[in-house]
Amino acid sequence: MAEVIEQHLEDRLPELLQLERVGLFSRKEIKAVIKKASALEYKVQRRALFKEDFINYIQYEINLLELIKKRRARTRYVFKKEEIEFSILHRIQNLFRRATSKWKEDIQLWISYIAFCKKWNNKTQIGKTFSSLLAIHPNKPALWIMAAKWEMEDRLSSESARHLFLRALRFHPESPKLYQEYFRMELMNAEKLRKEKQEFEQAKMDLDALDYPEEILNCALARIVYKEAVSKIKGAEFHLSLLSIAKLFTFAQDLQKEIYDHLQVLHAEDPLTWDFVARRELELETQLPGELASKQGKAAEVARREERSCAVYEEAVSSLATEAMWKYYITFCLERFNRKTNNKELKEKRQERVMDVFRRAHDARLLPEDLYQQWLDMLLGLGLTEVALGVALALTDHNPDSVSRWRLQLQLLIRLDSNRVEERFQEAVRHLRAKDCLPLWSLWLEWSEGTQSEEDTEALFQKSLLATVPADSVIMKEKYLDWAYRTGGHKKAKRVFISLRENRPFSVQFFRRMIQIEKEQETCKMLNLREYYERALREFGSVNYELWLDYIKEELNHPCGKPENCGQIHWRAMKMLQGEMVEEFVAKYTLLQMSQL
Repeated sequence: MAEVIEQHLEDRLPELLQLERVGLFSRKEIKAVIKKASALEYKVQRRALFKEDFINYIQYEINLLELIKKRRARTRYVFKKEEIEFSILHRIQNLFRRATSKWKEDIQLWISYIAFCKKWNNKTQIGKTFSSLLAIHPNKPALWIMAAKWEMEDRLSSESARHLFLRALRFHPESPKLYQEYFRMELMNAEKLRKEKQEFEQAKMDLDALDYPEEILNCALARIVYKEAVSKIKGAEFHLSLLSIAKLFTFAQDLQKEIYDHLQVLHAEDPLTWDFVARRELELETQLPGELASKQGKAAEVARREERSCAVYEEAVSSLATEAMWKYYITFCLERFNRKTNNKELKEKRQERVMDVFRRAHDARLLPEDLYQQWLDMLLGLGLTEVALGVALALTDHNPDSVSRWRLQLQLLIRLDSNRVEERFQEAVRHLRAKDCLPLWSLWLEWSEGTQSEEDTEALFQKSLLATVPADSVIMKEKYLDWAYRTGGHKKAKRVFISLRENRPFSVQFFRRMIQIEKEQETCKMLNLREYYERALREFGSVNYELWLDYIKEELNHPCGKPENCGQIHWRAMKMLQGEMVEEFVAKYTLLQMSQL
């Protein structure tokens, strides 16, 4: 190994001598470079190789290149690059090659190699690196796209990019991203050829000797890619993504129209298609002849466009009456309603339209649940309280098994301070399954705490413990304990704890909260803390090592604690804890002992 390292250091001598001779580095700096390079070489030549050593060596050489670049700019010396920089570049490439052959699976390492070659304009090496990378990782479409983009944008070779895309599609015949980028590449190529041809025509050059096929200029290849793509990948969303790409190219209007027509034929039953067609009406101008370009005229034009869009939506909800279709329609109306306008008539029209669409979707029982909140907020904002109340009460008539609908209704009733709140809460828990009612019990108790007496709220807490499933009752116990401490202090919290201490199941947090309450008192009794810890450990001592540690800390730190009990607690913990918990406990207990010493 030493001979190899010495040979590599000797190979550096010509470039180092040149650096010193031309005044870019001093003798002292050259010695520092040799010393550092020697240490790095030893690391990358040993038997057990580590990726970090290669990365550090590569980074050091890159930093050296950057320093030389700065020194050249300062001294304005531009000669001897072949003897200096090219030698360092060659060494960095060798390091990258060794690293990528050793750690083939590290994509980031490959990309760093390619980025380095791009920076120093080594196109030949980039091509070879991409070939090796794709041979090892053909299952990653993003790498194929990256390689094709480099061929197209840096090497200006549309033919090579096309071959790469075709090879990629053999591995990934149903990759939407590959088809999208391939489609974009063909359109970019057509645009480039059209610009070249236009420039030659302006220069009055003979185009007979040049090859500009009309088929390519008219998007024939892009059209082929589009047809193949939509035959392999179904769905309006993908179809629209291709249309959005085509719309970036002004010369491809015929292709855009073809894609648009196919969209309406192939995906007529998809709500997304109708939404796109309707929104497209907003882009089409119909300014009447002689109409002044005034604010009134502009508002009238906007109103006409919105009417056309709504006409499409109306056709859609009549032929495709689904919840998704109504959602698109309502979302469009809300967007237009929220747009600022100073035209009173347009504003009122938008408001009337959105309220009408909300009502009709609700009547058809096709209004999505996530839009009800917006509708109710709008009704309240417009002062239509009675209408909002009627909508809220009708929510659960249509779907009495929906927790979210009951919650929405109850929140509105609470907000309006209705006298029907308790009645509807009782109705809700009768209709719903016990395992779904936790959000409603939480809301009910929150409302009760703010409006009813403490006795009524406590009775409701006790009722919730019996009505909820065991897993939810754990949460209710924590809330009950917190409420008791807030309203009655330590004495009431302890009374609640005593009433619940045999009422399983529990959570660790329930016991920890009681311990915290005890510790917040002026006279914190160690006897009470021991009881809480013992009860907590009875339930969770086999799965929670932190409880044991906290118990030991209390005995050590509390004024009335007994440090002599720590050994017995430790012995019990080792008996009860299971699996990895034992190791965790031993490690933390050892640290605790060291801190005590």
